[in-house]
Amino acid sequence: MKNKIFGQPPGTDKYGFIDAAMQKRKDGHLLRSLRPLVPISPSEVDANGRALVNFCSNDYLGLSKHPRVIEAAKDYADRFGAGATASRLVCGSFSCTHDLEKKLAGLLNAERVLVFNSGFQANTTVIPALADRDSLIISDSLNHNSIIQGARLARCTVRVTAHNDVSAVRRILEASRKRYRRVLIVTESVFSMDGDRADIGGLAALAGEFSALLIVDEAHATGLLGKRGMGVCPGKSVDLVVGTLGKALGAFGAFVACSEKMARYLINYCTGLIYSTALPPAVIGAVDAALDLVPRMHREREELWAKVRFLRRQIKLAGFDTGLSSTQIIPVIVGQEDQTMALAAYLEQNGIMASGIRFPTVPAAMARIRLTLSAAHSWAQIRHLASVILDWKASVAA
Repeated sequence: MKNKIFGQPPGTDKYGFIDAAMQKRKDGHLLRSLRPLVPISPSEVDANGRALVNFCSNDYLGLSKHPRVIEAAKDYADRFGAGATASRLVCGSFSCTHDLEKKLAGLLNAERVLVFNSGFQANTTVIPALADRDSLIISDSLNHNSIIQGARLARCTVRVTAHNDVSAVRRILEASRKRYRRVLIVTESVFSMDGDRADIGGLAALAGEFSALLIVDEAHATGLLGKRGMGVCPGKSVDLVVGTLGKALGAFGAFVACSEKMARYLINYCTGLIYSTALPPAVIGAVDAALDLVPRMHREREELWAKVRFLRRQIKLAGFDTGLSSTQIIPVIVGQEDQTMALAAYLEQNGIMASGIRFPTVPAAMARIRLTLSAAHSWAQIRHLASVILDWKASVAA
């Protein structure tokens, strides 16, 4: 009789499934591993004693190494301690966290902001808190894995639409009238693997027409897009915004911006907020300092967009597809996993770190080098990257 859980006869190697799974990853050029790195500047890392220009970081404004951000982290640790010591509903809701939430609410033009421990944690716990088994979730096909997992944990009906297809969302809403207690439309504003943007205005109009909740993940827009770099959602009819504190803001954690009513509900029903130890004070201090800097970084953002336009043009001239990217995230779509990893290795040989992204993070046969540009990258680094990509493409074609 076979073990019903693992599908193997009793008494056999209980870790055999691990060997089989890992071999499958190896055979498909999909095996992942961790490597130790030491950041040495906002745009460089030390990898085993060798400096590499980092083109896969989400530190879009270089704030992780900004002296004011680092100094604020030290100051908050001195004042409040190394850790929050408990969940926020026990005794970990420090005054500095409340002050940070008020600052974020003002910048985002939101009634209320709640700080979370990570974007993944926020999406995987906020979505199930807002949906029940009689709900419908409408999710874009290219939404981040955290949204996918959050929708699964809601244990309700989930309909996945073709990417950025607002008309498909309308068709589902029209076909679902009065069938569900609650409807959630969930999307990213800037899609993390393709670097293109959602039609937030179109989705907001549909949410209003059909009384649906609109949830938007602004992880890759926060700090860069919109007025003062505060994302594309402020001023639009979005019910809940999830943003990150660990990308353009250079620190760690996430936030949820919503109405006062919804915030009170989440404090009572969102497991990620209720049961997690709160963020350390040093993180709160770093984010607070970053929020003093970001609204004034107009020049840095303008120069970043100029670099993005230049590099995207050079990649297309090399014959690569960059999809519909219109942001700092530029996919260099290679297709096959082995060729993608070969390009990643060639880049590293030439002093560039740029990770290969493969299935299941992206669809099969859509493997790519995911380039992320930062205001901290120099023009010389950008031009070198373009040159190396052109050289590799020419060597493969020869």
